[in-house]
Amino acid sequence: MEEAGKLVYFVSDVHLGRRDVDPAERQARFVSFLKGLKADSVQALYLLGDIWDFWYEYRDVVPRVGGRVVAELVRLMDDGIEVWFCSGNHDIWTYSYFEELGLRRFEQPYYVTLGGKDFCLGHGDLLGGAKRSYERMIKFYRSPVTQFFFSLLHPWLAYRIAMGSADRKRKGRSPYRFRGQEEPLYKFCEGVSQERHVDYFVFGHFHDAVDLTLPSGAKLYVLKDWMDGGMPCGVFNGSSFELRSGASPAE
Repeated sequence: MEEAGKLVYFVSDVHLGRRDVDPAERQARFVSFLKGLKADSVQALYLLGDIWDFWYEYRDVVPRVGGRVVAELVRLMDDGIEVWFCSGNHDIWTYSYFEELGLRRFEQPYYVTLGGKDFCLGHGDLLGGAKRSYERMIKFYRSPVTQFFFSLLHPWLAYRIAMGSADRKRKGRSPYRFRGQEEPLYKFCEGVSQERHVDYFVFGHFHDAVDLTLPSGAKLYVLKDWMDGGMPCGVFNGSSFELRSGASPAE
């Protein structure tokens, strides 16, 4: 149920556990952000993917990375704040643990009305298409066969393989810059706008803060990642949306 006057927050790409940028500092920063969300002013928090840099959920074992974050998410829900999440390409292997905690899972593209405004939400990858190599990779990760054989690995070995692979892929890679109208995601949003009414499209994945107006008048926002400090997020106040990067949820 929507509550008038309360804020809705959107966050993506915290990449908890990522080792090339101080993981302890980033977790502490995100925990501080979550502590700043208070039930008297916040209605909901939407997590739009890649909150964890890697996540694999065994039937009886979950990652130890981000334990304080999990505790804060439970605290938010206990206080009455809704917490929603959409998996990204890094935390794609989530199964039931978050739902058991009380988080509300959704798949992209997800359409929801908040404060009388129509939103389209998701992580942002694959929407509108992607390179064939990337599509094949995601298909491989989503395969039940892949997941079954990965589950046979001891967690100690599985996490070292996964984190080592992620580290190697990042070496020498330049920061990505959103390509505006050339981006498949932009074209996806443009196409959706021709078929249904959307006020705000909000995504993550690209690690780049984006604020664009589509020909339909709808707004396309991409959330900044948490690699470079601050507390980047999107905030909807019931009538308008804005990107923030301040040192606390109030800034």
